[in-house]
Formats: sequence, C-alpha cells, structure tokens
Amino acid sequence: MKFYEKYDNIPTGVISGLLFPFIVGLTIYMFSSGHQPLHSYLSRIAASDIITHSITLCVFPNILIFLLFNRFDMLKATRGVLAVTIIWAVVVFGVKFLG
Repeated sequence: MKFYEKYDNIPTGVISGLLFPFIVGLTIYMFSSGHQPLHSYLSRIAASDIITHSITLCVFPNILIFLLFNRFDMLKATRGVLAVTIIWAVVVFGVKFLG
C-alpha cells in the first residue's frame, strides 16, 4: 500500500477543495491588501462589485488539486474536489444572479 492510498477518500477531497480556496484567498489578500484590515479589504471588494470574480479566482486553483489527485489515481478524493468545485460554482451563480 502506497502512502497516499489511505488518503483516497471523498472527505479528503472535500476538505482540500474547501480549504485550498481560502488559502489562495488569504494569499491574495496578503499580497494585495496594502496593509489594510481584512474587513476593509472585503468591503472594498463588495463595493467594487467584483465578489464573483474574487470567488472564481480563489476557486480556480482547485483544478490543480483535482489534477494532482487524478495523477495519483486517487479517484475518490478527485470526486470530492469536483463536488466541492461544483458547489462553489453554484454559489458564484447564486451571488451573481440573485445578489
């Protein structure tokens, strides 16, 4: 049994698909905030009407996790990442068209 086979399950994919966009978002915040508090930064994004663009930018790197899990033949974890990415897409459409 290879070391990554024990991580080939749907919860691993779901957790990584949820956490990675937040890590990417925090990284973007750290490099582009100009020492602005997080609340002010998020308010500025909301006022600029680029919420959907920001969410999409943070979720897009999920494709890297998807391809990595697929490369290691971790198909259950891949399924989890895909499910979370689809949920993120529904959230983006909801914010865009209902907000």
